[in-house]
Amino acid sequence: MLTRTASPVLVPTKSKAHVKLFTVQGSNFPSFLPKEVENIKDPFARRLATRIERLPVSVGFADRSIMSSCVKPLIQSERSPVVLLHGFDSSCLEWRYTFPLLEEAGLETWAVDILGWGFSDLERLPSCDVASKRDHLYRLWKSYIRRPIILIGPSLGAAIAIDFAVNHPEAVEKLVLIDASVYTEDTGNLAKLPRAVAYAGVYLLRSTPLRLYGNLLAFNGLPLNTNIDWMNVGRLHCLYPWWKDATVNFMNSGGYNVSALIKKVKQKTLIIWGEDDQIISNKLAVRLHCELPDAVIRQIPDCGHLPHVEKPNSATKLILDFVGEDSNNEAQSVFSGLNPVTISSKFLQVGIQLETLIF
Repeated sequence: MLTRTASPVLVPTKSKAHVKLFTVQGSNFPSFLPKEVENIKDPFARRLATRIERLPVSVGFADRSIMSSCVKPLIQSERSPVVLLHGFDSSCLEWRYTFPLLEEAGLETWAVDILGWGFSDLERLPSCDVASKRDHLYRLWKSYIRRPIILIGPSLGAAIAIDFAVNHPEAVEKLVLIDASVYTEDTGNLAKLPRAVAYAGVYLLRSTPLRLYGNLLAFNGLPLNTNIDWMNVGRLHCLYPWWKDATVNFMNSGGYNVSALIKKVKQKTLIIWGEDDQIISNKLAVRLHCELPDAVIRQIPDCGHLPHVEKPNSATKLILDFVGEDSNNEAQSVFSGLNPVTISSKFLQVGIQLETLIF
């Protein structure tokens, strides 16, 4: 049965907790962020950017620790921590709307940048292939979290989450996969491109026209001024001098191919899907639901490829229900009126098999 939730247009509430969370004090951004962060207008992105830290993570494939970017929790809980991954060529700023809602509901929440993307210091570039990304995430977990987690991955982040959960089951209690890009078989012919051509493609990936077009595909009816600002948020990490090398390294390595791992996932899994996703067909959500051993699926109406950006309240409500936090009184007041209703299945016949390029 496919279930969807009503999704009113909401932003985080103006409760006392949110006033504290979202008071942006001048330009208190970490010094390691690109200076263009000052041009971002979105107050939620600006606030989350002020909380980005770099933590030393020792890995087996590099001769020194990697100063790894993430947003750490403000609170600690006896319950399992939530770890938020991001999609292809993105950063922790992808969670600018949903992160504070999860924190307000009492969850110990981390937003972690995947090796090769985000705001980590990669001046001495390590390998950024799948095995290195997995090992880096594991070492970060083992060094700083050290408890089974609720691992949440949107888009390509879902493939990263599946790869991690199967290889390190002791680290993951549950999975949440959002508009999952898990059936693309690696980077295909991109891995065979001559180096000069690969770099030309990466420069195109960072370009303003392509990023704006990616936003048009990913979101429903995005106003131009919002599109431009979200583009600036999404490409901020691309301004580091090592970004192009890290991205080419990943592309040439072959990328993710997790389709054979899906049936090996032992953790209970929540699948969230935007009903109007124009990037990955809803048919693949049903396929994923059928292939995962223990999964539930929920659909969000009037929503595109990134529900945690476009419909943060609805996405958060589904996550809270799944992890058992919806009994929290404060969460109930924030999300009152968002009870799910059952409808008949509706699947879009969309033939676009692209990874989102907006982040």
